[in-house]
Amino acid sequence: MRILHIDTERGWRGGERQVLWLAEELGRQGHDSIIVARPGQALALKAMQAGLDVVYCAPRFEADPFAVLRLRQLVSRARIAIVHAHTAHAAGLGALATVGSKIPLVIARRVDFHLRRNPGTRWKYGRAAAIIAISRAVARILESDGIPLSRITIVPDGTDVNRQIAPAARETLQSLGVTPDAPLVVQIAQLVPHKDPLNFVRAVAAARSRVPTLQALLVGDGPLHGDVVEAVRALGLGETLHLAGYRQDADALLAAADVAVLSSREEGMGSVLLDALVLGKPIAATRAGGIPEVVDHDKTGMLAAVGEPVQLGDAIAMLLTDRTLAMRLAAAAKAHAPDFSLERLAARTLAVYDRVLDGDTVGEDAASRAVTASHSSSRSSMRAP
Repeated sequence: MRILHIDTERGWRGGERQVLWLAEELGRQGHDSIIVARPGQALALKAMQAGLDVVYCAPRFEADPFAVLRLRQLVSRARIAIVHAHTAHAAGLGALATVGSKIPLVIARRVDFHLRRNPGTRWKYGRAAAIIAISRAVARILESDGIPLSRITIVPDGTDVNRQIAPAARETLQSLGVTPDAPLVVQIAQLVPHKDPLNFVRAVAAARSRVPTLQALLVGDGPLHGDVVEAVRALGLGETLHLAGYRQDADALLAAADVAVLSSREEGMGSVLLDALVLGKPIAATRAGGIPEVVDHDKTGMLAAVGEPVQLGDAIAMLLTDRTLAMRLAAAAKAHAPDFSLERLAARTLAVYDRVLDGDTVGEDAASRAVTASHSSSRSSMRAP
């Protein structure tokens, strides 16, 4: 079977990594993938490095007729079985590329934001044979926005549970301003409103009152960079919290952490937390969106209320000072990681493809079965439409 994956976003975030990993795993299971991505962007470059077929597409806007025409020609010429749109803009391109054809459109929804209330949004989501939500939290938002549960399937993000990631070297940490041998907390997240980096800054300030030697790294960049810099200055955290910006070695920095943190206000799932599970890191995070579906409070991590930096800071401090607790949670986190393996991600996604190719309804019961399906449910071959 040949799947066309569309993601024309700029930059490299969790969603783009999920597209790449899914396409690679589908390939290992015998299915061809073509990735539609912007030229020069990380997804296109990494997909080519992985030996995947890549088609460049740089739409000027969501319904760019030239981009749509090229995709329509590609869908017909390449004998595509499924078009899988991985972002909101990709959904529009995918809907227009498949209109008038019998090729099913699958749309992935990765964020717990409400859909825009306009005819275009209703039309493109109405065109989908199935909508994949990465968490129950995302599915609830979609349902509240008028998407029938019969068309929603929950397929959690996946991660490479077999990766071996060496912690960042002492010299690397020092170059970022981190004091050697100090307890270290790391957050990897864009500096954007829904990730609430200011909550992280204030939580670090609260934790430092209990752990004065604390060091913190905030890995990522974005429009709130200036606000974060000002908050760090105002709270006197200049020697404590260090802004690393966008880093190619983010995984290694997380591997060097004593505690992994995610301070989000809204969160589809928090795929960076899957990396923390694989690394066996104790987690302190908020209860935003789908995070509680990854982190079980007091079992695989500690959760705080959204927008409550003192609570989040207390959780960070507790994990740094109570190492017995931290080790218990870290061990449980690592044992939980295989639930989010790439094999399960592919099996769950293939189950969605199979049902839409068969013309079956994808309902809430099917979603629950897909979430609990093991790798053995993956199909080794699937017919073309």
